[in-house]
Amino acid sequence: MNTHPTAPSLADTPHQYDELPAWLTVLLAAGCGLIVANLYYAQPLIGLISEGTGISLRLAGWIVTLTQIGYGLGLLFIVPLGDVMENRKLVVRCLMVAALGLLAAGLSTSAAPFLAAMALVGVSSVAAQVLVPYGASMVAEEARGRTVGNIMSGLLLGIMLARPVSSFTASHAGWHAIFLGSSVLIAALAALLSRTMPERQPPHAQRYGALLASMKTLMREQPVLQVRALCHAGLFAAFSLFWSTVPLLLASPAFGFTQSGIALFALVGVAGAIAAPIAGRLADRGHARAGSLAAIALVALSFTFTWLAPQGSMAALLLLGLAAIVLDMGVSANLVLSQREIYALAPHARGRLNSLFMATFFLGGALGSAGGVYVYAQGGWLGVVVMGLALGMGSLAVFLAGSRRMARA
Repeated sequence: MNTHPTAPSLADTPHQYDELPAWLTVLLAAGCGLIVANLYYAQPLIGLISEGTGISLRLAGWIVTLTQIGYGLGLLFIVPLGDVMENRKLVVRCLMVAALGLLAAGLSTSAAPFLAAMALVGVSSVAAQVLVPYGASMVAEEARGRTVGNIMSGLLLGIMLARPVSSFTASHAGWHAIFLGSSVLIAALAALLSRTMPERQPPHAQRYGALLASMKTLMREQPVLQVRALCHAGLFAAFSLFWSTVPLLLASPAFGFTQSGIALFALVGVAGAIAAPIAGRLADRGHARAGSLAAIALVALSFTFTWLAPQGSMAALLLLGLAAIVLDMGVSANLVLSQREIYALAPHARGRLNSLFMATFFLGGALGSAGGVYVYAQGGWLGVVVMGLALGMGSLAVFLAGSRRMARA
């Protein structure tokens, strides 16, 4: 078994390792975290960026929306290339584009160049979603769950740390610094991966048009993909609902948090990332269904106890912190369990399966974020609690209704 960092192409072998080496696991996990963080740096800085680029408050939402649109397009049109194109080359090229986009964003002083740069960052940041199925393809079946879990723990840490890191950076060095600094990091990551990441040439050649057309067939014929994607869309909507509204609650007169205080609170949710590698091991032992049921229950439960103490009290703040941890644990665990099951469906189509899965639940997250702000404005935190509980219970209903179809599949 070859474990050298500069291993040859895997075109003729189903996997290269019985278990992913520690150095490669850390590299892929850290890489995913650094890449996906670029999608979230701007979220807590919308006000500062609007002032610095002349974007009106009416259009400020496009700062994040264009990045999300770009990411969604990348999921649908770039990630599937991982099934036909040598994976290292695809990742490195995406990272080079991302580094240029981040550099342009960091140097921008007007609206149009900044928004165009962020759209480019969104499209190219799907490199993270090439690395996850890449890692799954590198190992034997019995190690796939923990491999995905370990890599996803890095990706999830990137999501959770991005907001507080950007807030702290902007408060000390200005908002340009976070994009310029990330440009340097992503360029360095591209150079590192180009030298150390083992090649993987997918064994099946297919034309790009046929590749995209086959995605419709995959979604139609794979009930596990359908159920898992729809279920996790509800959970990710709940996740986005919480993290888009809890800063508004903390900044309200009830709590009176500053931007730095909100950034510190966001660090609490990082503890939820520990669930990812645990979920991977559960999946490898055949407990994917039970694990998902527990994960979905945690998401629904996380919203219910945040209303047990008077708003503004220390008890309420502690309950919000506990809810953040429980919510992030549930979403992280179900994400890994779902990916483990989906990657087992069609080894030659993992890139396309991941593309469809991610695009579906990413849409759920976008709807949860947008709907959450509206619900909070209309019904306060109680409205958020009701919506979060409804999303959790809806995901549970989808999973239970689809369990028999998944079992037959």
